Amino acid sequence: MTVSTISAFPACRMRRSRKHDFSRRLMAENQLSVNDLIYPMFILMGQNRRESIKSMPGIERLSIDLMLYEAEYLVALGVPAIALFPVVSKKFKSSCASEAYNPEGLIQRAVRSLKEHVSQIGVITDVALDPYTLSGQDGLTDNLGYVLNDETIEVLVQQALSHAEAGADIIAPSDMMDGRIGAIRTALEKVGHIHTQIMAYSAKYASAYYGPFRDAVGSAVDLKGGNKKSYQMNPANCNEAIQEVAMDLQEGADIVMVKPGMPYLDVVRRVKTELQVLTFVYQVSGEYSMHKAAAQNGWLNERETVMESLMCFKRAGADGIFTYFAKDVARWLVEDQQMDIPTLPNQDRNK
Repeated sequence: MTVSTISAFPACRMRRSRKHDFSRRLMAENQLSVNDLIYPMFILMGQNRRESIKSMPGIERLSIDLMLYEAEYLVALGVPAIALFPVVSKKFKSSCASEAYNPEGLIQRAVRSLKEHVSQIGVITDVALDPYTLSGQDGLTDNLGYVLNDETIEVLVQQALSHAEAGADIIAPSDMMDGRIGAIRTALEKVGHIHTQIMAYSAKYASAYYGPFRDAVGSAVDLKGGNKKSYQMNPANCNEAIQEVAMDLQEGADIVMVKPGMPYLDVVRRVKTELQVLTFVYQVSGEYSMHKAAAQNGWLNERETVMESLMCFKRAGADGIFTYFAKDVARWLVEDQQMDIPTLPNQDRNK
């Protein structure tokens, strides 16, 4: 459209279509639905355990048995997928991160339980070593603390294979090692996991917005004030993100991720328009906690602000949205449709 094709005022009054609710709905260029939502969940060892996360009000760490009830509720709300993140105790961490690929590890058991009891929901697993390393870094380190690329990939491949064997639908390497997508795809193909999807955290930035997440999984203490700038992306760069995404696609990624979300909407838009691929975005823990804090202080209307933020992701081109608000948003969407909100399942399976 050029300026010459647009009528001048008063022949053109842009506010005409904004006056009524029905016309605003008809003219909406983007729609948000429950089908866009992915709910990240923190999984604890043990049974019948739940722990609140101080820096993430309303979000809890759950043991596998309680996770199943939460998954059932999400299915009832129509949420298509969950993403699992482990919280493991210190005794399971090591310099070689061998617990990451233990067939009886926390995530592997969680995936098998979900596939047995709540098979309707898609299961996404995080492939990275930070919950399992003594350093809190996403990979193996040398004597100086530098994260080793190729040595880390060898462990990531084993971790990815263990997740696929357990039944994960999508494995999501979030480590930002060079070449890991190709190595994982080759390994999956070799053993027959040809239908396991790879969602690459392709444009993952070394962001200050991850703080509450690191508290939630317990890696903040292990990092001891360190950072991940030697492998995660520089927030100053955007062209580099396109190159990262293109490389992951060439290596076999099915979906790409931009993380964090709202501060990087320009990256989401460029990835979607220039490469035209499945593009997910992560509304990270810091974004969640800021919204929550402002709402709890009465500075923002939580529902309206959250819904606006997610619509911005859709407008930028996101196909799927990781958000800790997914459960709330699913309920709000049900309410908007004037339907009954599903009740929580009975958490005593013996009754």
